[in-house]
Amino acid sequence: MQYLRLKKKKDFLKVLKAGKRAHCRSLTVVYFPSDAVKMAVCVGKKYGKSVKRNRIKRLLREAFRSTEGSVSPACSFLLIPKEAEEYSYAAFRRDIICILKKEKLFEDRGDAARKGQSSLPQKEGV
Repeated sequence: MQYLRLKKKKDFLKVLKAGKRAHCRSLTVVYFPSDAVKMAVCVGKKYGKSVKRNRIKRLLREAFRSTEGSVSPACSFLLIPKEAEEYSYAAFRRDIICILKKEKLFEDRGDAARKGQSSLPQKEGV
């Protein structure tokens, strides 16, 4: 599943005004129910120069992309990082999963794999 990106100002404002906020160590997530999974990143000039801001955005997009297939109800997400010395993909991914589980938006699809069963159909005669 490919997520869509929030690009219009009215979509940002709608999520910011009516959305619910969830906080974790390195991240604040604002989410609002919608027709499809959508995501945007808010990184202002207080986070540093453009090189640092763009790196934060790339890390957040990749962390969200790796977990967005497990989002059960479709929502629009706004990801806002907290100021820190260094940012890492692992911390962002951990916090996104933490927030999604805390808000009951995460559908864990790895149960079958952990129990030794494959979720993919098996070919016979191989």
